[in-house]
Amino acid sequence: MFKKNWLTIRRRCGKGIYLFLSLIVTAGIWVVSPEPMQAFSLPELIFRGIQVIQLSNVSDRQEVAIGKEINQQLAGREFKIYPDRATTAYINRIGQRLAQNSDRPNIPYTFQVVDDDNINAFATMGGFIYVNKGLMTAADNEAQLASVIGHEIGHISARHAIKQMRQMAIASGVASAAGLDGSKVVQLGVELALRRPRSRQAEYEADQLGLQTMGRSGYAQSGMVDFMKKLLNRPSPPSILSTHPATDSRIVAIEQGIDPSLATGEGLNNGTYRQEIRRLLGSSRQ
Repeated sequence: MFKKNWLTIRRRCGKGIYLFLSLIVTAGIWVVSPEPMQAFSLPELIFRGIQVIQLSNVSDRQEVAIGKEINQQLAGREFKIYPDRATTAYINRIGQRLAQNSDRPNIPYTFQVVDDDNINAFATMGGFIYVNKGLMTAADNEAQLASVIGHEIGHISARHAIKQMRQMAIASGVASAAGLDGSKVVQLGVELALRRPRSRQAEYEADQLGLQTMGRSGYAQSGMVDFMKKLLNRPSPPSILSTHPATDSRIVAIEQGIDPSLATGEGLNNGTYRQEIRRLLGSSRQ
């Protein structure tokens, strides 16, 4: 009985401390903010305080919800989604296969083709991945395409966007001065998606995670090196090299990370791949 009562007291105290901290953060927001604040009820102010505390611990459910809002801001506003259903179904099939073999398979993933002939791909939080049709036509085979998608899934697995958003919020002062409410989160997420700045460490980590995901999915890991070298040898460097810098040292790291038994595998048939994206190739010639 004593043990049961003690646990009850601890739980109640824990809730009380959490509420007290929330009120302190809320009061800090109210006092420090240089701009006059909109009138909020006490529950709303407490909720805003809790949001600030939870900034470093975003749940999967919250991340997916934020990703959906970011996607609504991006798709159709910042760029056009390629409308061909067969092409979308094809890239979704590859993406879902990789996602289920990734280090983070328990969130929903959404794969979309961007109607843009530039060679690029990027990811936002919550499992949203975008691949330019220009990248799809530049790839020689499915393994090369899978290497790019696997790399972007690697960013999501490592929650790079969330970590970078937190750094931006702290650096700009919004986390401490005005809180990080829903609209600010989406605004920062859109900015990150459009600028797509990545640290060298994040790129190396996404490469290795993507490489492992390719191997578990049955794709030839050599496809990642082949595609990166292919881009480096182009007369004019594609835009993906500015957002995903492909340096010689990075290629060496990938080559060292390849499992010899997984170097070859599925996705190396160039003819089969060309057949899969024939509609895309036809639209690019128009």
